[in-house]
Amino acid sequence: MNNDPVIVIRDLRVVRGGVPVIPNLSLRVPGSAVVGLLGPSGSGKSTLLKIIATILSRTEGEIRYQGKSLDEYEPTEYRKEVSYTFQTPVLFGKTVRDNLAFPYEIRKKEFDEKKAVAYLESVGLPKEYLNKEINTLSGGEKQRVALIRNVLFQPKILLLDEVTSALDEANRQIIWKWLQEMRNHSDMTIIMVSHNEEESSLADKNIHIVAGRIVKGEEN
Repeated sequence: MNNDPVIVIRDLRVVRGGVPVIPNLSLRVPGSAVVGLLGPSGSGKSTLLKIIATILSRTEGEIRYQGKSLDEYEPTEYRKEVSYTFQTPVLFGKTVRDNLAFPYEIRKKEFDEKKAVAYLESVGLPKEYLNKEINTLSGGEKQRVALIRNVLFQPKILLLDEVTSALDEANRQIIWKWLQEMRNHSDMTIIMVSHNEEESSLADKNIHIVAGRIVKGEEN
């Protein structure tokens, strides 16, 4: 873990329909760390993650990434470095190959099939899955493909929004093991929303959020 913050949030306020979802929140996320966002449903955890991902907009406050305001980044380039994974996996096209080739296409690079197969095998999916149609995949298989798609080009920050909440225990264990291996072999920062105690134990630091406010884990 690097104590230098990769994300700094100051006086964040998010209002939706006149209701403050996040009334005021400040947070520093250290580099090369795994940070868990914990708290009851509706406490603003997923909203915070989507704000960092620039999927949602903030009402007030400042967010800085690597020392620069988010407003200074071109959105497409920012999202190559800060990658968001949905709770329900979103796949497109017809096959697993279509999804794993996409990160190469947007970078105008040749698809590295060997690397894609190695990543599939690292999460327990054989190489034959590369040409498997996505509508034949289970929920756990779809989530693994979505995660691989997000890290074939390693982001600086990986945002995980309850990515194991709909999975059975066997699939959760596969993804937890994979995440542990990822963090052991990279300097990527992972910020994850979770309700699972075992999952939160993977984190270097857990931030507890209630009603849009940090109640434990941050000394601001």
